Amino acid sequence: MTNEKAVAERLLQVKAVKLNPQEPFTWASGWKSPIYCDNRKLLGYPYARDFVKSELCNVIFEKFPDADLIAGVATAGIAWGAMAADQLKLPFIYVRPKPKEHGLGNQIEGNFEQGMKTVVVEDLISTGKSSLQVVDVIKAAGMDVVGMVSIFTYGFEAAATACEAAGISVISLTNYPVMVDLAIERGLIHPDDQNTLLKWRENPAEWRRNS
Repeated sequence: MTNEKAVAERLLQVKAVKLNPQEPFTWASGWKSPIYCDNRKLLGYPYARDFVKSELCNVIFEKFPDADLIAGVATAGIAWGAMAADQLKLPFIYVRPKPKEHGLGNQIEGNFEQGMKTVVVEDLISTGKSSLQVVDVIKAAGMDVVGMVSIFTYGFEAAATACEAAGISVISLTNYPVMVDLAIERGLIHPDDQNTLLKWRENPAEWRRNS
């Protein structure tokens, strides 16, 4: 299995993850969050990128050995899905949030056949809503989604419940609690902030630092 701490270490090294409970970030949804994750930063660091790619491939090879297609979620999952597919020598597709408004109107780009056992690659899982929408698109096209792999997950209960209800096995290379523990170990955040950081995950929509 993946080395969660080692993957978290790479994310912190390249500043793909930032933790700041004192001055929370604001997400597009309006949620206040003590963490911001942008795994696209990994792409600019060849050694960290290669490590994460290898971990991604190891998980797919170990947990989904019958997979015969990799699907990247647009846009952040495209690069990781393509790299994994290349190393595993599997065909690759990617899925847009909605069909193109010109040309052929494709929502799925790439070559595939009905019945192909597909692993979806995400860079990040938050609520799981957009990821499961992609799963629905792939299934509607006649493919069999055997699982989903992401680089990082916040571990929201709502996401786990939704994926379980959809019958989708999800594996993430690392996760929020591991990241918090490592940040404390590295002296990036104060141990007194640990409870505040972990409390956020329980109810992110209503979280405030002093709650």
